Amino acid sequence: MILLEILTKSFWAGIAAIGFAVLFNVPRRVILSIWTLGALGGLIKFSAIHFDIGIVFASFLASTAIGIVSIQMAHMRNSPPLVFSIPSVIPMVPGIFAYKMMLGLIALTNIENTDAYTQTLIQTVNNGAKTMFILISLGIGVAIPMLLTRKESIKKLKINKSKKAAV
Repeated sequence: MILLEILTKSFWAGIAAIGFAVLFNVPRRVILSIWTLGALGGLIKFSAIHFDIGIVFASFLASTAIGIVSIQMAHMRNSPPLVFSIPSVIPMVPGIFAYKMMLGLIALTNIENTDAYTQTLIQTVNNGAKTMFILISLGIGVAIPMLLTRKESIKKLKINKSKKAAV
């Protein structure tokens, strides 16, 4: 049952990635690849969360995987890696935590009870910190693979050489 839930969420993460890809006007020939990357990212993130890995590290793992695979897909589809990675990562942006943080900030203006104020402040800071750290992990996760392979063309990496030798 859990596997079906993770696969369903991953499928919809891929659909959301397609939505952002269409919004950004990417070429039609890469839409299926973007869905695949979005679903892969969702699969990794939701699987990691299921195994009690924190949401920040799960988001980092998923965005790093998207960054690595987007470089290879960029070579296969003759498009820049950002065309693949950015729409695929956007569905992992922590909107609910940012929303709860904003509601908490608004609620803090009306609370007079000290205990309720302290509790709301703690929840607001917690949601804000989660939002910030998830966004940082998404950015770093996508950027690291591209920075590591920036000096060499993807054609020169060992991945492609081993494929040609096997064929």
